[in-house]
Amino acid sequence: MIKKTPIIIASLAMLLSACSREGVLDVSSGVGVNVTRSGCPAVAIPDGTGDITLFNPENRQDADAIDVVATLTKLRPVCSDAGDKIYTETAFEVTALRSNSAGARSVTLPYFSSVLQGGSAVIAKRVGQVTLTFADGQARATTNGKAASYVDRQSARLPDDIVAKITKKRKAGDDDAALDPLADPEVKAALVRSSFELLIGFQLTEDQLRYNVTR
Repeated sequence: MIKKTPIIIASLAMLLSACSREGVLDVSSGVGVNVTRSGCPAVAIPDGTGDITLFNPENRQDADAIDVVATLTKLRPVCSDAGDKIYTETAFEVTALRSNSAGARSVTLPYFSSVLQGGSAVIAKRVGQVTLTFADGQARATTNGKAASYVDRQSARLPDDIVAKITKKRKAGDDDAALDPLADPEVKAALVRSSFELLIGFQLTEDQLRYNVTR
């Protein structure tokens, strides 16, 4: 299950979520951290954008005026990092409920996909649409959507000097033997710069986002 994350990611743990990492402690010839890392972006739904509520009439936002509620869920990313550009394609599902099931009806909803570098810099954004079709007498409808992104491989690569700092062998008794290389500010900054995320959610109006945040 992919956890929803805030639009502005503040914690270092979340910033590093774009990396697939495996820390291995090597005590045979010294202390070192071997890091296995992928440039594939983490994929998530930003808080407040995973559902959308339509009202009828539109100028009301009370429970009696709710027309359609839709939820974006079940992200299924597939990443290919074999070339100069890292390509990620993510399928997702949109499920909706309507309050009045009389008559056949179609509802089209906009969604966005944004690529973030370092947790805050938007380097690409696309807006698409999904259409849900309700049959007469049907209150529930489901459809599927898809989003894709490209990330430059070199931008997602850690510099050689940073890799050397992380994987440097440290012998017991050395001044830096007890230091965590991942806590080094220079290493932290490099990890952040080379981390990418693909964020997918509904393209909400200001009123719709305010409703989601304050309800």
